[in-house]
Amino acid sequence: MQYRSVTVLAPAKLNLSLDVVGTLPNGYHDLDMVMQTIDLYEKITLRRSNDLSLTLPGSFVPVNDKNTAVKAALAFFDYTGLLAGVDMTIYKRVPVRAGMAGGSADAAGVLVGLNELYGAHLSMSELCAIGAGIGADVPFALLGGTCRVRGVGDLMKALPPCPDCRFVVAMPSVGVSTPEAFARYDTMGSPVHPDCEAQEQAIRDCNLAGVCAAGGNALEHCSGAVETPAICKTLREHGAVMAQMTGSGAAVFGIFDDENAARSAVAALKNGYKQVYLCKPTHGGPRVTVRRLFGAKKIMLRVSPFIPYSG
Repeated sequence: MQYRSVTVLAPAKLNLSLDVVGTLPNGYHDLDMVMQTIDLYEKITLRRSNDLSLTLPGSFVPVNDKNTAVKAALAFFDYTGLLAGVDMTIYKRVPVRAGMAGGSADAAGVLVGLNELYGAHLSMSELCAIGAGIGADVPFALLGGTCRVRGVGDLMKALPPCPDCRFVVAMPSVGVSTPEAFARYDTMGSPVHPDCEAQEQAIRDCNLAGVCAAGGNALEHCSGAVETPAICKTLREHGAVMAQMTGSGAAVFGIFDDENAARSAVAALKNGYKQVYLCKPTHGGPRVTVRRLFGAKKIMLRVSPFIPYSG
């Protein structure tokens, strides 16, 4: 079936835990993390074209060859050998410089969408291999759901779904540079080292309290994000079981076992922050939600594909 265009929803991620466990031979930091996609999405529309273009309505993210969406499209066409192009429009909703993998979600969404648009039939393993060359978080962004992730993001183990909960996410007024956060970690170290093994077991046991007790972020102390403590305090005051920074920052989130408490936290945080979100965990990565055939009306799909877990 030939599609003229497709629309993809690509979810953001949170780090339920993040530990720095060493340094790899190539000089990169060796990480141990539990990562979770949430229902905060980038919306990506891809249209067949002979050229390659990117539009980011309402966003200040630069449109150039360093953009992850552009890198993903070029990598896809290089891998498949297709002599084709694409017009990409990305409606960004995930905060920038937040540690929520918005750029990785864009790349993953482009790969999934192009695979569908051009009927390339690439496997998830092939997409992840392409994605790994674009950015460390792209393979996880493709797989989505709940995963134990190690190394530089290249070693992934799918876990059972996260216990039912609500996430309240707040983006401070200033973002964080990932390279600068890791450079400060190298100088300062961290007093926080989460128990990722215990957190994985708590997820397997569907034990939300255990998930929260084992959480933590080794980069939070050295991120340079000065608003983190105040946001965490507000989240806890409104019933968060756990509150911490995600990724290298600067976004902060709380985990709630009660939706009413979560909504109360959202209302409180909106008094001081423009970007505050109430989210739920999701069970997969990017999904095609709209397909448009040549000369036909659009076909809308509302059911996300089931991705089994293993391990």
